[in-house]
Amino acid sequence: MKQNGQAVDVVIMAAGKGTRMKSRLPKVLHRLAGRALLQHVVDTAVGLNARRVVVITGHGAAEVEAGVVHPGGGMLQFVRQEPQLGTGHAVQQAVPALPDDGIVVVLSGDVPLTRVETLGALIAACGGDKLALLTIEFDDPAGYGRILRDGSGAVQAIVEHKDASEAQRQIREVYSGIMAVPARLLKPWLGRLDNQNAQGEYYLTDVVKFAVEQGVPVVGHKIVDALQVAGVNSPVQLAELERAYQQRAARSLMEQGVRLADPARFDVRGELLCGQDVEIDINCVFAGRVELGEGVRIGAHCSISNASIGPGVIIHPYTHIEGGVSARDRIEVGAGALIGPYARLRPGAKLGDEVHIGNFVEIKAATLAQGAKANHLAYIGDAQVGARVNYGAGSITANYDGANKHTTVIGEDVHIGSNCVLVAPVTIGAGGTVGGGSTITKDTAPGALTVARAKQVSLGNWQRPQKNKK
Repeated sequence: MKQNGQAVDVVIMAAGKGTRMKSRLPKVLHRLAGRALLQHVVDTAVGLNARRVVVITGHGAAEVEAGVVHPGGGMLQFVRQEPQLGTGHAVQQAVPALPDDGIVVVLSGDVPLTRVETLGALIAACGGDKLALLTIEFDDPAGYGRILRDGSGAVQAIVEHKDASEAQRQIREVYSGIMAVPARLLKPWLGRLDNQNAQGEYYLTDVVKFAVEQGVPVVGHKIVDALQVAGVNSPVQLAELERAYQQRAARSLMEQGVRLADPARFDVRGELLCGQDVEIDINCVFAGRVELGEGVRIGAHCSISNASIGPGVIIHPYTHIEGGVSARDRIEVGAGALIGPYARLRPGAKLGDEVHIGNFVEIKAATLAQGAKANHLAYIGDAQVGARVNYGAGSITANYDGANKHTTVIGEDVHIGSNCVLVAPVTIGAGGTVGGGSTITKDTAPGALTVARAKQVSLGNWQRPQKNKK
């Protein structure tokens, strides 16, 4: 994004310890909707088309820096604040990484839900020659810096809560912690900061008085959506923000026509795309990128990640679909398939149209062609299964020899009886039948009946051993 020809550089403050989280994990790495708090903020910066994103780390710096997914292109870099002496001191550490020709947007790594369009409006308010502050009014503004305006409404200063007088504490308009300011103005202001305040810290908010002294206009861009400026300081706040996020996601989907049995019992931890007439029962969790085709019905208590589900698919309750991010590991389910209940699809499962996967069936890195069925108590891994195969209960592909994985190929129209072991690598010829209880170690011919089990022996008048009497 450019404003008046100026590039945008984003600074994210992520150095705090987060003592109130009562956790060894740095606060900004705690997860909201499946992503680290800091990752939400980085992704927002990417959505702004920022030229660069400078993340200021401190507490747990190495862990924080390793815990962020880089957007690529070399736009993300880290600087460290050690020790942590306040917000102004934090941004001072970023100065060497900020070119003079840009607009600097300052964000907080524990404020994850600010919208790109809101920041775009803030940058527009900055205009390349003003200091723009994102503000909001709270009924209870305790703990926030108050916005002080003159008689004309122009912003004159921000006073931190602990430094505010009783009269100033009655002001409801507060500073969100987010600002946009030209770098050429910000840098000298940062150099003038001091720590003569109740906290003994270097406050970034003091740049407002420097702007006023210099005659630089200070504008407040006021919003009403508190969720966009809500920070996380405790597990309670994290849970509250999680639920607020999920309620917003649920409402958005329902407005698109998705039917949710109970929007209060629904979780999206990634991206969920739905066709028309999708129905989702209670306590379902969607992670990564999930696509649901038209008319898909999801039963209660399902977990689905990184999957494309075709139109008309029915997923019965308690099914786990665990795809990966890559195209190879992403799960695909064809139109009209029936999955579950209690089924498990693991990375690389590719199911054709009208495939049936029943209760306690596990599929991993396997392709099942149209109409194939494995209705109960079975494992299919590292396999290619042809159309219309019927795969019996209790049967497995033995795909691992203790060192390497091997492939099982099952031709079209094969019938695999119950309790069979197919020892890979092995091919079952098209149209063949494998008798129940067989262990198959060699390829079978098309159309053949193959039975590989010990001969049944019955001994008449058999007497079971008796316990010794004491």
